[in-house]
Amino acid sequence: MLDLTRFQALTFDCYGTLIDWEGGIAAAIAPALAAEGLRHAPEAVLEAFGRFEHAHEAGDPAPLYPEVLRRTMLDVQNALGMRHDARQAETFAASVPDWPAFPDSAAALAVLRRHYRRLVILSNVHKAGIAASRKRLSGPGGDPFDFAITAEETGCYKPALKHFERARERFAAEGIAPKNWLHVAQSLYHDHGPAKQLGLASVWIDRRMGKAGAGATPQAAAGYDLHFPSMAAFAEAVERAFAGKA
Repeated sequence: MLDLTRFQALTFDCYGTLIDWEGGIAAAIAPALAAEGLRHAPEAVLEAFGRFEHAHEAGDPAPLYPEVLRRTMLDVQNALGMRHDARQAETFAASVPDWPAFPDSAAALAVLRRHYRRLVILSNVHKAGIAASRKRLSGPGGDPFDFAITAEETGCYKPALKHFERARERFAAEGIAPKNWLHVAQSLYHDHGPAKQLGLASVWIDRRMGKAGAGATPQAAAGYDLHFPSMAAFAEAVERAFAGKA
């Protein structure tokens, strides 16, 4: 079993792990589908989004995330039989600040903040999007995160390693070794794969547990050290681990 008390720093994927990005994506697309009288299963909408978003991130990593979303929405319109609507694509591109946090995220982060020296976001979203989401993830104690590393900063999208390498550099400057760093994420493709490439311990927050398919995330197989269905379950395990050390 992984000793959760040995870590000094936790890094997190934000969207899909802490922020309900699939719910946010579906809610942002739903009005356009309804306006045209189109009915698609939610999983089909998410699968189309994931396929095109991944293609744009992998094919041209230079644009910031809102531009990735705009291009993705234009492709989704075509794939789902919607009319071409540039304005709707622009609206969708600006929707990240509206995506909701999972109900358990803020409380779980407050627990983790008590036990670990650093909490950090590693995200493919741009700085302004992250800033809005960090407000949604804040509790009575304020913003739980020390800093965030975004695609806007690294110039690439996970699963490229630069987010992790940048975090490693910053942690090294603070005397935090990789063995004392734990990555926490939902996406096996974007996060657990690169974490294992770098020899990091990782926790899979399986937000899609019980659902078929991979949703808005490319299907992948990757290793991980611990598996929880929610952030709340992970935070409870952390509390038990530290209580056992008292």
